[in-house]
Amino acid sequence: MSNAPRSAAPGAPSEADAPLACDIFCAVIDNFGDIGVCWRLARQLAHEHGWEVRLFVDDLHAFERLCPALDASRATQTVEGVRVEHWHEPDHAGETLRIADVVIEAFACELPSVYVAAMAERTPTPVWLNLEYLSAEDWVADFHLRPSPHPRYALLKHFFFPGLGTGTGGVLKERDLDAARAAFEASPEARAAWWQRATGGPPPGPEATVISLFAYENPAIDALLEQWRDSPTPIVLLVPQGRISGALARFFGMAAFGAGARGERGSLTAHGLAFTEQRGYDALLWVSDLNFVRGEDSFVRAQWAARPFVWHIYPQADDAHLPKLDAALEHYARTLDAAPRAALERFWHAWNGNAGHAAGAPEGSTAGNTEGNTEGNAATAPDGLNYGEVNWPDLARHLPALKARAHGWAAELALTGDLAGNLAEFAKTQLK
Repeated sequence: MSNAPRSAAPGAPSEADAPLACDIFCAVIDNFGDIGVCWRLARQLAHEHGWEVRLFVDDLHAFERLCPALDASRATQTVEGVRVEHWHEPDHAGETLRIADVVIEAFACELPSVYVAAMAERTPTPVWLNLEYLSAEDWVADFHLRPSPHPRYALLKHFFFPGLGTGTGGVLKERDLDAARAAFEASPEARAAWWQRATGGPPPGPEATVISLFAYENPAIDALLEQWRDSPTPIVLLVPQGRISGALARFFGMAAFGAGARGERGSLTAHGLAFTEQRGYDALLWVSDLNFVRGEDSFVRAQWAARPFVWHIYPQADDAHLPKLDAALEHYARTLDAAPRAALERFWHAWNGNAGHAAGAPEGSTAGNTEGNTEGNAATAPDGLNYGEVNWPDLARHLPALKARAHGWAAELALTGDLAGNLAEFAKTQLK
């Protein structure tokens, strides 16, 4: 990769046959969502499209949690065929300034100024994409691939929007994901081995409802744990180590609820799981009957898992996240009958601190009540959001319908195409 056009060495493949070079810049803002998406995209472009990918990341310690093969102490390394560089200051652009054919600015992280200046001098001009956050809102299709000229240089940046509908960039999905899930589901031995590794015991019986719980801090969890405790059928809860672990520790009267922890109250048995590397998360979704997910990356994986799920969207100021939640519900719940759709909407809104939503609260509900917290009707989070009552029996009775919809939705979502494939195709059209 250089600022000048690539030329082939004697006996080497011609420039036209050479793999495309791609630089991805990622600033880890909060949690693991940013790097999770970028790492999946980098691997897909390298493995499925044959690109030479370089990934700049400003927080290698967060990255290492998702990819244990990474050494956070090294500034430059190659992991799974992807060149990883520690982006250790805003204007850093690699130990040797090289400009790729395709440059991806993830989530408006702002490229180093020296890199942008070099992009303007490169011939041919690189394809510059701003990979945006996922949204299911209708306006996304109108802005997807919209060009934006640079105010100073002769450069054009295109906005690339992931989405859940036609006219968007789609979401990430590896080519072998469906086959991997089918093989896991068809193998009792693989499932039993997973349970032994994760919990130290065999899978639960068919009468149990298995639930994975991955969420941000959420005052609604206390009432939900009580409902699971009082369930007429067994509930087996799988809790990856993270921000919700403290609530489990309080509920079970334990000092902590980390990897290897086990709690039991009434019908509820909960297992604390070690924080899993990225690939290991899919199997957790596959063994569960219902998945609680958060942010963007786990939200997408839950959809491909073809299981019912509850989404904890990343909260934003002035409730800006709630229209995004409703837009996702509109896509996902579109074909459901009225009763399961209403139950799903009510639960999602209660879980996301909007239980008094007009479409969700049933007549006579105390969902919007901010008083009487000792009765478990509502709780107020530190951010001021109102978390109303989650109704597990209401949701549980509709799980068969939600399971059928989950399978149908996965097939429907696939029609939009895979994000990495869509991005690669667009880049090629721009490089012609």
